[in-house]
Amino acid sequence: MFPVRDHNPSQNKPYVTWALMAINIIVFLSYAPLMGNQQALASFFDTWAMIPAEITSGTEYHTALTSMFLHGRFMHLGGNMLFLWIFGDNVEDQMGHLPYLAFYLASGFGADAAHIFSNTESLIPTVGASGAIAGVMGAYLLLFPKAKVDVFLILVVIFKKITIPAFIVLGAWMGMQLFSGVASSATGGGVAYWAHVGGFVAGLALTYPLWVKLGGVNFWNTHNFHPPHAPFFDPRFKEKKP
Repeated sequence: MFPVRDHNPSQNKPYVTWALMAINIIVFLSYAPLMGNQQALASFFDTWAMIPAEITSGTEYHTALTSMFLHGRFMHLGGNMLFLWIFGDNVEDQMGHLPYLAFYLASGFGADAAHIFSNTESLIPTVGASGAIAGVMGAYLLLFPKAKVDVFLILVVIFKKITIPAFIVLGAWMGMQLFSGVASSATGGGVAYWAHVGGFVAGLALTYPLWVKLGGVNFWNTHNFHPPHAPFFDPRFKEKKP
């Protein structure tokens, strides 16, 4: 099950989300030619990817930032950019451009911290925007728990598009990260699940003051847990109300 779009139009253009997507894509394309040379790619990641053991030893702090804009392969990049495209614009809309940028980076650092804490001696390079984007997903869940999200449901040979509330999509995703994180702690693995969990929790925590400022539970109740300007609850689209 993976999302393809949401029914949550933003009121302002998401310039920061677009810029973050562009930076991630441009950076990936800049070193994509190294993909055919494992030694050169390993050397590149050794310089710019985050290695927990180096951070805990007090070196290479810059990689906590640079690793957020690196990806291991095209599908890794594509999946992350899809999630950022779907959920980022609405979070940016509520936070404002510069606060959203600060929030994105802070969520990424929170994800880095969670991954380092769970793998303090690891020498494996870590790359990806997943942790920061998990923070965006946490913010989206808090702000718009019942926003309608279109997902493709894949069950063996069954492919079906369905529309379900955001809290199911994001809650299921978070549950899978927790389960996979526990499993990977016991067996090892190539995905930084605890970074996803850390980013998601950081996103929730960092968004909480904004949610309170907007009215907290009253903000939810006013729009029945849907986005304040989603078409499902816009009087100009009465026929689309559930």
